[in-house]
Amino acid sequence: MSRDESDRRPDPDALLALTEKEGLGKLRVFLGAAPGVGKTYAMLLRARAAKADGLDVVIGLVETHGRAETQALLEGLDVLPRAHSDYKGRVIDEFDIDGALARKPQLIVVDELAHTNAPNSRHPKRWQDVEELLQAGIDVWTAMNVQHFESLADVVMRITGVAVRETVPDRLLQDANEVILVDITPDELLQRLKEGKVYVPETARRAIQNFFTLRNLTALRELALRRTAERVDDQMVDFLRQGAIEGPWATSERLLVCVGSDRASLAVVRAGARLATGLNASWIALYAGSTGQEERSAEAVRNIDAALRLAERLGAQVERLSADDLVAEALKFARRENVTQIVLGRSRAGRLARLLKRSFTDEIINRSDDIAVHVVVSEIGAIEQPIGWRAPAFPAAWKGLLGALAAVSSTIAGGYLLEEWVRPSNLSAIFLLPVIFCAVQFGRMSAITAAILAFLAFDFFFINPRYAFTVSEAQEFLALIVSLVVAVITGTLASTMRELAQDMRRRAQAAQSLFDFSRKLSAAKDLDEVLWAATTQIQKAMDAPCVTLLVPEEGELRLGSAWPPLDQLDTGEITAARWALQKGEAAGWRTGTLPSVRFQFRPLATARGVLAVCGVEPRHPKEPFSAQEESALTALVEQTAIALDRSMLVGESVRAAALEENEKLRSTLLASLSHDLRTPLTSIIGAVTSLRQLKEKLPEADRDDLLLSIEEEAGRLSRFIANLLDMSRIESGALSPRRDLIDVAEVVREVVERSKRTFAGKKTLASVAPDLPPIRGDANLLGQVLFNLIDNAHKHGGETGAIIHARKEGRDVVITVTDEGPGVKASDLERIFEKFYRSGRIDGRKAGTGLGLSICRGLVMAMGGTIVAQSPAIRRKGTRIVMRFPAEAESLSPEGGA
Repeated sequence: MSRDESDRRPDPDALLALTEKEGLGKLRVFLGAAPGVGKTYAMLLRARAAKADGLDVVIGLVETHGRAETQALLEGLDVLPRAHSDYKGRVIDEFDIDGALARKPQLIVVDELAHTNAPNSRHPKRWQDVEELLQAGIDVWTAMNVQHFESLADVVMRITGVAVRETVPDRLLQDANEVILVDITPDELLQRLKEGKVYVPETARRAIQNFFTLRNLTALRELALRRTAERVDDQMVDFLRQGAIEGPWATSERLLVCVGSDRASLAVVRAGARLATGLNASWIALYAGSTGQEERSAEAVRNIDAALRLAERLGAQVERLSADDLVAEALKFARRENVTQIVLGRSRAGRLARLLKRSFTDEIINRSDDIAVHVVVSEIGAIEQPIGWRAPAFPAAWKGLLGALAAVSSTIAGGYLLEEWVRPSNLSAIFLLPVIFCAVQFGRMSAITAAILAFLAFDFFFINPRYAFTVSEAQEFLALIVSLVVAVITGTLASTMRELAQDMRRRAQAAQSLFDFSRKLSAAKDLDEVLWAATTQIQKAMDAPCVTLLVPEEGELRLGSAWPPLDQLDTGEITAARWALQKGEAAGWRTGTLPSVRFQFRPLATARGVLAVCGVEPRHPKEPFSAQEESALTALVEQTAIALDRSMLVGESVRAAALEENEKLRSTLLASLSHDLRTPLTSIIGAVTSLRQLKEKLPEADRDDLLLSIEEEAGRLSRFIANLLDMSRIESGALSPRRDLIDVAEVVREVVERSKRTFAGKKTLASVAPDLPPIRGDANLLGQVLFNLIDNAHKHGGETGAIIHARKEGRDVVITVTDEGPGVKASDLERIFEKFYRSGRIDGRKAGTGLGLSICRGLVMAMGGTIVAQSPAIRRKGTRIVMRFPAEAESLSPEGGA
């Protein structure tokens, strides 16, 4: 193999695109130049052949338009019933997408891809239904005419004079797995029309006179052939790249389409899409606005929004930017994005405006030395925006004009007063005041107007000869011109500073809003608090009702929070919210899914998926969100998603810690049970076996030792089980100690006697102070505590055994149990009272179950006392357990009773 052949590898992007289609359904499009060419007929013929080959084929929806040949092809095929939609008292039959998803065939035929669904359908367009079927892994065959492509809508209108209202995004054809062109000549189609094979005779006669002319059909046929050829060429390039077959490849083109605020931008976007398709190029749709400019009119916002949405549907990357020098910033953006061609609309500025300042289009052409520029001429723009002067929009422009008149008039009056009182040599300086005032108060145009009025007023009222627009001396004329230039420059600078200040104020308010929101979210402790903070903040920022819906563990959406308060959502709104949750995309108002509902739902998506859904009801349902509102809403939604993710992580970490602790306790309990139950049981079983097998062979002393061993080990088991039961009673709160008067000396004496019998050979010493006052409590429980402590001292205290002291300190009775063992590490003096904790000894040994001291603390606290550990205790070793109980003033009878 040569080196060149070894270096050939499939294109990664091509392989990635191929991988992304795995698991999705395959789309086959039957494309025609016009109605009647036989798209549906050809599609049904192939469907019947596929069914004969054993494929599960279902007819989702087919429109036969009364054609007998087409109707005959449906016989024997499984036809899906249509869904009935009630709209304004009229029943409309539509494609049943839910039924198709439930049936889930291998192949489904859905005719008329560009059809518009009923208003209350899940999707506005049928091509969106087809996309959902493909996402579900179902193969789809569909049919459409070339005039329904979004990018060709204006071209078809110019050719045929008919406006195409039902359109399909071009990307659907680009993403199709196969495109089949169904083609006949225009003469054949006209003949079919005359024979009544397309429409009924009366309709066919009107169609021949209008749409179905030879010129129109020829032009549409050319469009269909060209578009199919482009799709085949793209498909061949993909195959070549996936197979690592060498080019030559086309040069990489990248287009930038600049949109404005007029209706002509739609034509510019479509022209850019056609150019990008023809060049196989990626493209960007850009809207550039001046920094600090005042809010545009509702119509301008609608136009910008419509143009950018159209560009997005046609496959463009959508961007917005703001700057003082729009041309420089746009060219800088183009060079940064490696743009090779720019598409613009023709300027509609008036002649006077073009003389005073070059248009955006002219400046781009003048400055773009290394980038090709295409200028699109739109008939819509020419009709709706005629060349010439138009009155400024109300009310801001006229307010600025009236402000300029009032300010200049006031300055004229002030000038007369100054002449009477001060008699200055030159009054030109005071005419800067109205210019600066108008710049700060009303903006740039008002300042320039004030500068021109001030120029005329100063000449007319204060330069000789007065009350005439003439100047007697040359130096006065020069001063007048200089004053005008200074006024215009000063007003422009002051207006720019005003706009920048307003822009900075808006940005500061947005930043402060996000900062306050972040603080609220950081203080939120759980999901409900996060959702409530997000709901109130979004409502405040958008000045519109807001709801959030959370996904609980059972998987169904529930209303988390709403402001203003809202009890429930209707069925359509719940469906849109569920769609946003499942698909991870916006649904509802002004989207491609259920656009008729009042809320727009956005998913709160994180790395672990969509955790909740946020819905906003717009203030003005007929107006889109402005750029500022869209930016603020996006930022708030993203911040909320991050906070939700953090809250979920905190909850999961707490649950994980609890599970870890439970697992640790379970392991410890099992280890303790396996040791403390198996050891005595082994001893008992061994002793019993010896007694049974040897019987009379054993000496009397040996039998007594084995029986004693059985008794001791059985007692050990009994104490262990009693400890478990006591711990269970303490944790469940079922322990209710008595409140009798207790003679501590008597309890100590009984415990010492019991320990001597139980722990033979172990020392247990007691020292009780005389005249020790009684305490309140349960004598049996106190005895159990002391016995457990003595047992613990014998296990850990070495040969010296246990030492009990009881004395009075102040108002308390103090009882201590001391051993002289290795002692306890200072860091573990508190932990040794924890359940199942068996470490803490200085020598590192672990013994016992870890329940004894925990039970002692529970019993002592139940009787109103305290218990602590001290180490070292005696001669720098040992451990002392100290218990304190409140002393009672009442004395006891000689019998020990109360």
